[in-house]
Amino acid sequence: MKSPFELIMLVCFGAAWPASIAKSIKSKSTKGKSLSFLAIILVGYAAGILHKIFYNYDFVIYMYILNFTMVFTDMLLYFRNKRLESK
Repeated sequence: MKSPFELIMLVCFGAAWPASIAKSIKSKSTKGKSLSFLAIILVGYAAGILHKIFYNYDFVIYMYILNFTMVFTDMLLYFRNKRLESK
């Protein structure tokens, strides 16, 4: 790991996703969610993962993967909630 600041950034960004996922599960609503925002974040984390694989592989890749997984989970919940709202 060349810089501890990358890890700190990922931990800080990642800390918000469990609360967002919990809100999505509990509310069963897409209110306050943006599919385009989630997609942009996913692309960013995917780019970080690819960078780690091709240029700077270290353990920080696992934080990118964890964050990607949480955002992807929130995106899946968005689609579930959208379906529930349409019923």
